[in-house]
Amino acid sequence: MSSLPELMAQKEALEKRIAEARRTERAEAIRQVKTLMDQYGLTAADLNAKAGAGRTRKGSKVPAKYRDPTSGDSWSGRGLQPKWLKAALANGRKLSDFAVR
Repeated sequence: MSSLPELMAQKEALEKRIAEARRTERAEAIRQVKTLMDQYGLTAADLNAKAGAGRTRKGSKVPAKYRDPTSGDSWSGRGLQPKWLKAALANGRKLSDFAVR
């Protein structure tokens, strides 16, 4: 059976071999990617473009669908209805009365 110092030396040598293999394979992958980019005329910006670009993302602004003509307050139609709209609807107004045209 191997002693602890021998095993530790083997571990260190193996870790060095793993790091070298990682560097070599990474360099080859980068070369392949660059070749494909040249072949298809791609740029780094193309790589950062996400599928479904143009879709709204959480937290992005959405145009108002409803607006209170007196106060100018607006609501996009997403999330909970604002208090001003709830109050107006409770007083008999219709949601279509506030639609932005």
